[in-house]
Amino acid sequence: MASARKAEQTSLQNYQMLKQSLTDEVEFANKDMADAKKNKAGAEEAKAVAQGDLAVTTKDLAEDQKTIKTLHQDCMQGADDFQAETKSRGEELSALAGAKKILQEAIGGAAAQTYSLFQVESASSLSTGADLANFEAVRFIRDLARKQNSVELAQLASRMASAMRFASAGGGDPFAKVKQLITDMIGTLEGDAKSDASHKAYCDKETADATNKKAEKKALIDKLSTKIDSMSAKSAKLKEETATLQNQLAQLASSQAEMDKIRSDEKALYNRNSAEMKAGVSGVQKALSVLKDYYASESGHAAATGAGSGIIGMLEVVESDFTKGLAEMEVSESSAAGEYEKVSQENEISRTMKGQDVKYKTKEAAGLDKSVSETSSDLEGTQTELSAIVEYLGKLANMCVAKAEPYAERAARRTAEIDGLKEALTILEGEAVLIQQTSRRTLRGTH
Repeated sequence: MASARKAEQTSLQNYQMLKQSLTDEVEFANKDMADAKKNKAGAEEAKAVAQGDLAVTTKDLAEDQKTIKTLHQDCMQGADDFQAETKSRGEELSALAGAKKILQEAIGGAAAQTYSLFQVESASSLSTGADLANFEAVRFIRDLARKQNSVELAQLASRMASAMRFASAGGGDPFAKVKQLITDMIGTLEGDAKSDASHKAYCDKETADATNKKAEKKALIDKLSTKIDSMSAKSAKLKEETATLQNQLAQLASSQAEMDKIRSDEKALYNRNSAEMKAGVSGVQKALSVLKDYYASESGHAAATGAGSGIIGMLEVVESDFTKGLAEMEVSESSAAGEYEKVSQENEISRTMKGQDVKYKTKEAAGLDKSVSETSSDLEGTQTELSAIVEYLGKLANMCVAKAEPYAERAARRTAEIDGLKEALTILEGEAVLIQQTSRRTLRGTH
């Protein structure tokens, strides 16, 4: 009986110590886990922000490097075009200088018979104001062609000279054909100027629109990329928290299983020991009843009265000890059962809450993964649109950017050509009015 009581007390002490150890371990582990989660959450957030910034910066760097490469290629192409044009102009000037030198050395007396490609057949034919006006107009156009480096004006001067010779030979109007040639050239140049202006307006509008769309798409790509990085980081964090909760649930189930086993062993020991204690109490009580009945009867042996009282006293002490031990055993069992039920209920509540957390976090992580997939699809589509815009801008650059001669220079040159042609036309028209007022004038130095 004493050994059973001692074993029960030892088991109770062991249970209390194990319980306190597990409680302390869970408390410290929860505290460490909370600190780790807090630190990890901060680190994950900083990591997500840093990754987002890195992704945006990397994309900007790649775009800038691509722009630098394109600009370098354009500059090299422009330099090559300029060198080629400069070389061509130099070769042309060298050829003209050589031709001029050859003409100066070779024409000799032929110059007296034939004036030049751009004037009339004989100097003696410059006998009228009309001839002089035509000659001045041709020379003016020739000088303008040389000044503006215009092949069209040089060809016009040649056609004017031919028209003037034919008109003089046929006796026709000396101004009509030349004026018509100049007027036609003015119309052609003005038409080209309008066409260039319209083309430039189209290029400016399309380039501005495409550039704005490119900026919008780049901003949208940055926004979508940051959103994807943020959702991916949050999903990873939720999955990690879910794994932690599942691990905690597994530990909780293991702890509960160990508690169930301990409680089962304690209950079996209590049932065995309490049955023995109850049987002992019942046996002592029956023995006391028999002895008390015997010594209380008249037939009881008088000489044994003192000894009977001693035996009854000892049995009553034994009964008291058995009853006290049984009571302590029942109190210990009740306390252990109550504590077991309390911890089991707490574990069940914790299991339910953690299970719900796992369910919700898993669902939220799945939703984030789906959103990441959809947003990635949007990002891919936007990047495709951006690539198309960049390609279109490249085509516009090839079509609209005049590398050899910018639009402003071409427009200024064409304006100068038109003004020069109008001035030549004014020379002819002024001479025509003068001819209407006077019948004929001879050139200075003619007879």
